Amino acid sequence: MAEKPKVALYWCASCGGCEEAVVDLAEAILDVVAAVDIVFWPVALDFKVSDVEALPDKAIAVSFINGAVRLSEQKEMVELLRRKSQLVVAFGSCSHLGGIPGLANLWDKASIFDWSYSKAPSMEPGATTRPMTKIQVPEGELELPEFWDTVKSLNQVIDVDYYLPGCPPTPKLIANAVQAILTGKLPPKGAVLAGTKALCSECDLNETKPDKLLIQDIKRVTEVQLDLKKCYLAQGVLCMGPVTRSGCEALCINGGMPCTGCFGPVQESPDYGGKALSFVASIVDLEDPARAQEVLAKVADPTGIFYRYSLPTSKLGRKKMPRRK
Repeated sequence: MAEKPKVALYWCASCGGCEEAVVDLAEAILDVVAAVDIVFWPVALDFKVSDVEALPDKAIAVSFINGAVRLSEQKEMVELLRRKSQLVVAFGSCSHLGGIPGLANLWDKASIFDWSYSKAPSMEPGATTRPMTKIQVPEGELELPEFWDTVKSLNQVIDVDYYLPGCPPTPKLIANAVQAILTGKLPPKGAVLAGTKALCSECDLNETKPDKLLIQDIKRVTEVQLDLKKCYLAQGVLCMGPVTRSGCEALCINGGMPCTGCFGPVQESPDYGGKALSFVASIVDLEDPARAQEVLAKVADPTGIFYRYSLPTSKLGRKKMPRRK
């Protein structure tokens, strides 16, 4: 009997939703487990780092790594898995593009720690305690990972073979990716294992979108009673479907929420946020500059909307770091 391919799953800086997405395969996960040998999945099974270190290099057929990289420990782990794996898949938005954790690039370690350990409402006035990376105790030296100033996507730290987008990837995409890997029917290295067109191409509401989409106001989804059978953009609610990669089956839109862009840019767009910003500016149809400015000001958090999942991999990358003395 042929040896089953070895598979590893690892969780870096993310919410854990990608781990849940694997479980969401439901009964199909039994087929996956039957076809592969899971040799590392610390969130679900009792594996140790030493188990991975003991494997020969390239012994793991594929590692699915989710989450951005923002700690020294995460860097060490992804480098180890890269060395031990034939293929590495960036699993989910945070690994693919930097994700929501990547919005921390609007600050740095010092400002984040200052808020979290001194100024946050839950802290005692005058609190000054900070995490230390090393401390001596009677039993020896204890060590914590180093917290980085800059959050990075997986491919900014190690070489990545494929990308599985989404926050989280859908069970269908996961199953298709696993099947492609097991059968060897893979696209060229570097491919994003999802659609190539814009999400609108698979959205049921696309036929209700005007050929020339122009709006005169921008509304938050909480401010209106959406008509779930009409294009949300045509109702003045920002939906990132026209600039977002397809492949998610429009699950959010079908659930009554506009697309927020977690599948990242379409094939030909190098910078998701820039494309999204340009798109929104192009559909606001107002001749009065003051009124146009008023409407665009309703986008209360432009970075959080246009770069929600992609700041680390964008042309911006991060806010300029303060010059240290």
